[in-house]
Amino acid sequence: MSSNTPAKAPTQFDICTLFPDFFTGPLNSSILHRAQHHGHVNYALHDMRDHTDDKHRRVDDRPFGGGPGMVLKAQPVFACLESMALSPEVPVILTSPRAPLFTQQDAIALSQLPRVVFLCGHYEGMDERIRERLCSHVYSIGSYVLTGGEPASLVMLDAIVRLIPGVVGRQASVEQDSFMDGLLDCPHYTRPAMFRDMEVPAVLQGGNHADIERWRHVQKMKETQRWRPDVWAEYTPSAQEQKWLEESQ
Repeated sequence: MSSNTPAKAPTQFDICTLFPDFFTGPLNSSILHRAQHHGHVNYALHDMRDHTDDKHRRVDDRPFGGGPGMVLKAQPVFACLESMALSPEVPVILTSPRAPLFTQQDAIALSQLPRVVFLCGHYEGMDERIRERLCSHVYSIGSYVLTGGEPASLVMLDAIVRLIPGVVGRQASVEQDSFMDGLLDCPHYTRPAMFRDMEVPAVLQGGNHADIERWRHVQKMKETQRWRPDVWAEYTPSAQEQKWLEESQ
């Protein structure tokens, strides 16, 4: 069986948004496009403006209690999700800076499900009753604020889709990704061995696979220590790993 042949029904991704055109380019490019082309996934865009009961298709209103900005109303969001007739076990993900960070482990868990729904907020925020009643998951992608939830949903979608078996040609490429084993990935090199007085580490040119794997693992630990001390603080190196680190100093 070809690696491009799906072994199961395609995973369904539904995206509820006020700006469906935002996704047109990304969903028709690179891995996200190939995943659908080869039958591993299916995407459906739902314009929440189509579900408003306002003749002007207005989806926002002023916040109770006053203050700047506008708030996305509950009615079109509830109507949009209700039109999809979702079963209770389907996750509905709200993107929000007021939420825990989305992690690789979250992506792994969601990649194993048959259907996932993204709900993209906008304006000053959403009516809180949407979050309370409709959303099973709420995630942030960083400690900053975006204009809307579309970019955050696209980031999470990409992280999830590439983990679905068959989407990436070589599964080993996914298994070596940063965070898959609790560490960042190691540095990588390709030809030529010497470029502008910068040489590829000798161990990678020596052909000893055991030495190469050890070097790579040590580099992963060092990269994590250097760039993501928060991630390193959650990792417990074994006695052997600790010895390798000490010997590499």
